[in-house]
Amino acid sequence: MWRRPPWFIVFVVVAELLAVAGVVLAAASADTPTVTDWFRLALLFAGATVHIQLTRRLEERRRSRMRSVLIDLNAVWVFPAVLVLPVTLTVALIVAVRAQRWLIARRPAHNFVFSTVAHCFAATLAATLHGALGPADWDALTPAASLREFALILLAAAVYEGVQLVYVGGAIALSGPAPTPRAVLGSPADNLLEAIATGLGAVTAVLLVTLPPAVLIMTAVAVVFNRLAEIEQLQADAASDPKTGLRNMRGWSDAAGRALSRIRRADGTLAVLMIDLDHFKEINDTYGHPAGDDVLARVADVLREATRPADIVGRFGGEEFLLLLPDTDADAARHAAERIRATIADLHIDTTDKRGSHVTIAGPTASVGIAVYPDHATTLTGLTQAADAAVYTAKETGRDAVYLAEPADG
Repeated sequence: MWRRPPWFIVFVVVAELLAVAGVVLAAASADTPTVTDWFRLALLFAGATVHIQLTRRLEERRRSRMRSVLIDLNAVWVFPAVLVLPVTLTVALIVAVRAQRWLIARRPAHNFVFSTVAHCFAATLAATLHGALGPADWDALTPAASLREFALILLAAAVYEGVQLVYVGGAIALSGPAPTPRAVLGSPADNLLEAIATGLGAVTAVLLVTLPPAVLIMTAVAVVFNRLAEIEQLQADAASDPKTGLRNMRGWSDAAGRALSRIRRADGTLAVLMIDLDHFKEINDTYGHPAGDDVLARVADVLREATRPADIVGRFGGEEFLLLLPDTDADAARHAAERIRATIADLHIDTTDKRGSHVTIAGPTASVGIAVYPDHATTLTGLTQAADAAVYTAKETGRDAVYLAEPADG
């Protein structure tokens, strides 16, 4: 930890001190646990322990494939404690559950301590807010009162997840040069997974209060959820490029083929853009392949940010990327390509050289080729080949340029 950037160390130390102070303050004024509270804690701990032990192999496999923070689904058991247990028991549950995870994962101790403190602080703030707003007795809710109670649960969930995001995202943002927004905030799939786990936690809380033995059912649900998460990750990995997180050629071709079929049926247009980074080999030769990988990752971020949700972005291979833009004619495609080319040329990418020293790679350029359906080809293969030929024209005429493919014969 002490070899990390200074601002990272300052953030971690200050954040941990603030969190510990907040937890201690809340625990000092917390209600004394009742027999019912201890019984509920025992149920949650038993469910979490069975869940962890039954899925330890799944979690090891998921962790070995993850390129970012692992979503470990602890919220299924921790969030119910936020809603129904005193802060002291909630913190005890978090420490006990995360200790089991640590014994399995064996991550560095400072990572475990920081993330555990962050979870405790997030749970404490969420529980304090939920309690201060006066939750009702769940056994006697009217339909109207249930809506208010549901809103309180959503608010507690937002605080619980938001505080963790600030802590973990802040640490990631300060841990190295220029982390991507995806690394700091997590992917949409990561956030959806966390949201579902928290939602299951809310269901577990309701069962814990109204029908305690049914909490055992949530153990089976959590195990199945773990399996589904692993399957989803395997499917995503099969269609993803590990260096950029974009679709690989298999994933891009499948999605692009479906998009082209829709455009054919609607008698519309689409554009395929091929983007080839200029002089990329010189970057690898001068700074090393890790620096080249950082350039690829940053360009991938540019392509995500510069495209619409319906656009399909992939890595063709090497330093080449492919974009499919539905409902786009030649003029719109040229405009999009020029915007992307200019954005790439304005980049300043923080990375390291062959000796590990900090360097900034400024102003990489790209050549962009455009092919439009149906003007240049009517198949995905034909469009890709036409865009590739346009890239070569851009290269031959000086690079850092956008070229439209030649019209198809006949």
